[in-house]
Amino acid sequence: MRLLLAEDEKDLARALTTILERSNYSVDAVYDGEEALAYLNSNNYDGLILDIMMPKMDGLTLLKTIRSQGNPIPTLLLTAKSEVDDKVNGLDAGANDYLTKPFAAKELLARIRAMTRELTHAVTTALHMGNLTLDLTTYTLSSPKGSFRLTNKEFQMFQLLIANPGQIISSERFLERIWGYDSDTEINVVWVYISYLRKKLAALQADVQIKASRNVGYYLEELS
Repeated sequence: MRLLLAEDEKDLARALTTILERSNYSVDAVYDGEEALAYLNSNNYDGLILDIMMPKMDGLTLLKTIRSQGNPIPTLLLTAKSEVDDKVNGLDAGANDYLTKPFAAKELLARIRAMTRELTHAVTTALHMGNLTLDLTTYTLSSPKGSFRLTNKEFQMFQLLIANPGQIISSERFLERIWGYDSDTEINVVWVYISYLRKKLAALQADVQIKASRNVGYYLEELS
């Protein structure tokens, strides 16, 4: 799942990015409202974590702008303000939830899970294909022959594949969804992670394989 974090306190932004990435989220961090709007208009995100007090464009103005554009992205507001009127204004502007600083990491993660529940179908805790199961809560890929706890990037890649069986996913899409569209990561990193996943599938004696469509992308296929 890919999140946009808009927070002008760079130390806090770095800390939150670390927390989120350790919880298997892909995160782009920006530091003012105008930059956040540009990212939202150029990319697809599954959730927005938005500080209210930001330079160039405050969080409430940004939120009202994207809602007027018809963007329904689940949004969690972060602010040092705790007055009831501030919370009401944020929710009336279109926020899904509101978290007052300082806050515990566990609460932040719980609120993100709650606001993105419809997107992740949280009542479903696992995805299945062939003899494979991908547990969405423990990030474990398993078969009757064993299991592996996937790394952050491995999990995100395999989740995208297993959630779209038979659908070709381009290297560019993997790179954009998981590393971010402005990442300077080389595109061959996608092949490297595909190789890691293929080795795990072989070890699990999976009856599912990652197929390559030359110069197009990758997809999952059950062995006949």
